[in-house]
Amino acid sequence: MNTTMIPALSLTNLPATASSLFSAYASLAAFLMLARSMADQLIPHQLRSYLHSLLGYFYTPKSSNLTLIVDEKSSMNNNQVYEAAEVYLQTKISPLNERLRVSKTPRQKTISLAIEKNEEIMDSFENIKLKWRFVCTESKDHGSDKSHFELTFVKKHKALVVEAYLPYVLDRAKAINEEEKVLKLNSSHSGSIDLEHPSTFDTLAIDPELKSMIIDDLDRFVSRKGFYKRVGKAWKRGYLLYGPPGTGKSSLIAAMANYLNFDVYDLELSTIHSDYHLKRTLLATSNRSILVIEDIDCSAETENRETDSRVQRSNNTFSLSGLLNFIDGLWSSVGDERIIIFTTNHKDRLDPALLRPGRMDVHIHMSYCTASGFRILASNYLGIHASNPHRLCGEIEELIESTNVTPAEVAEELMKSDDADVALQGLVNFLKRKKAEVESKKTQDEGTDKTESQEEAK
Repeated sequence: MNTTMIPALSLTNLPATASSLFSAYASLAAFLMLARSMADQLIPHQLRSYLHSLLGYFYTPKSSNLTLIVDEKSSMNNNQVYEAAEVYLQTKISPLNERLRVSKTPRQKTISLAIEKNEEIMDSFENIKLKWRFVCTESKDHGSDKSHFELTFVKKHKALVVEAYLPYVLDRAKAINEEEKVLKLNSSHSGSIDLEHPSTFDTLAIDPELKSMIIDDLDRFVSRKGFYKRVGKAWKRGYLLYGPPGTGKSSLIAAMANYLNFDVYDLELSTIHSDYHLKRTLLATSNRSILVIEDIDCSAETENRETDSRVQRSNNTFSLSGLLNFIDGLWSSVGDERIIIFTTNHKDRLDPALLRPGRMDVHIHMSYCTASGFRILASNYLGIHASNPHRLCGEIEELIESTNVTPAEVAEELMKSDDADVALQGLVNFLKRKKAEVESKKTQDEGTDKTESQEEAK
């Protein structure tokens, strides 16, 4: 059988090809060096820098990631996305995190953990990898820390993150807050503390019918979001609590807050220096909150409306018209599901403009202690129930109905002893003394009036 021998392939078989490639490369390198030398001599330095940056812009590989910045404040308002992220990310802390903030308030059952600045937390949503980073910088203008979150993910998932993931974070944070919420008492002067007032509608010593009316009104208010939107009204409700000191106005506010699970903002008008300051304070309050303005008759150093209309006002002045606009003007529509409560010992001293519906919708008279109020206090302090009353209860109820005594005074007497016999007898003695003092003063006043009438007759 004949065979044809095929010569082996080697570099020695391609001398012409290798030589040609090397020559071409040397020629190209020499040309580029010549071109660069000519460019350095003929093109100005500034133009060369511009062309270099332009080429870099077009040929530098673009990042495939997108970072969203979540600031703590949005204009003058709190940023709800920031607040939600702060709550949500506490549930995503992993063993990889090296620095955590630790805290616990008296009412919290467990220790709370939060990430420290520059810490990163990884999350996933619908197979998307997301990275959160907490950034905290010192503000040069105010000397305080300024915080924000950075959320980084692959750019192509932007729509899903904005339209689905962030709403999910908001919903999860809301659910966590409802489960673990500790009510806050916020002051326009002294900051925020936990609201630990134990008052509830069960322990409140007011008339049962009045109590039922208040509860029904609160339930009706919080369930009517659609109604307020349909009729074009701000979703808010105004209450005026009026009556003598010690009749339970502060306890009723605490009971309302505990019933609704609303934070309380105590607006001290003595610390408000201008209408502008008042607006900023309103913007700092959150939804689902109770704004309290106590002793409106004596703490609001406002000028009357006639003065306001005659004098050109500045932003450095706090006025009655500014307060009215705060209550039911355009600024009152900032935020939803808010209750404004005013208290006063003297309703007759208030400007009629404050009293109309839309500003103070519900007027609640906090009266002196009644027989039904005493029964609640006796149950609270001594465990005496209406189904098995103490032998002194009947006498006490008769004395209470004929004497102006506040629930605070009755409670003080009941606290003096854990022995029901001793405490109730002490209350009987107190009521008798108070009744005698009132009758004695009444007799003296009548005698004075009679003497004055006789003098005038002469």
